[in-house]
Amino acid sequence: MRITRFTDYSLRVLIYLAGQEEGHLSTIQEIADSYAISKNHLMKVVHQLNQKGYIVTVRGKNGGMRLHREPQGINIGALVRETEEELNLVECFSRGNTCKITPVCGLRGMFREALQAFLAVLDKYTLADVVQSKHRPELLRLLQVV
Repeated sequence: MRITRFTDYSLRVLIYLAGQEEGHLSTIQEIADSYAISKNHLMKVVHQLNQKGYIVTVRGKNGGMRLHREPQGINIGALVRETEEELNLVECFSRGNTCKITPVCGLRGMFREALQAFLAVLDKYTLADVVQSKHRPELLRLLQVV
């Protein structure tokens, strides 16, 4: 299983924001610099996270963004489901399936079960589990969050 860059960046934005002091507004540029990733890629990610209610954005000179929910209220499995456009592990999961052996192939069921197991594990965790660990101080240092 592999998640898209969009989902990866969504998780990174939320991790960064979870490390901020309450009320602090972060900018896209701050986050891009912190992870050494493209600001342009993050703009679309931030827009979607705002639309889906994960973050709140404030426009203006002193604007930025912050989490809209507490980290323990952000489920990792739900986020992956919302940010992944398709969770098609194999062609037979897609609408345009042209595989001739689909009606008799056992892989479809196996991959469906594997995907369900993958998501079930992620459903056990929240953003708080990601950032509230014994490694939190090191995480914040690496992200240069002060």
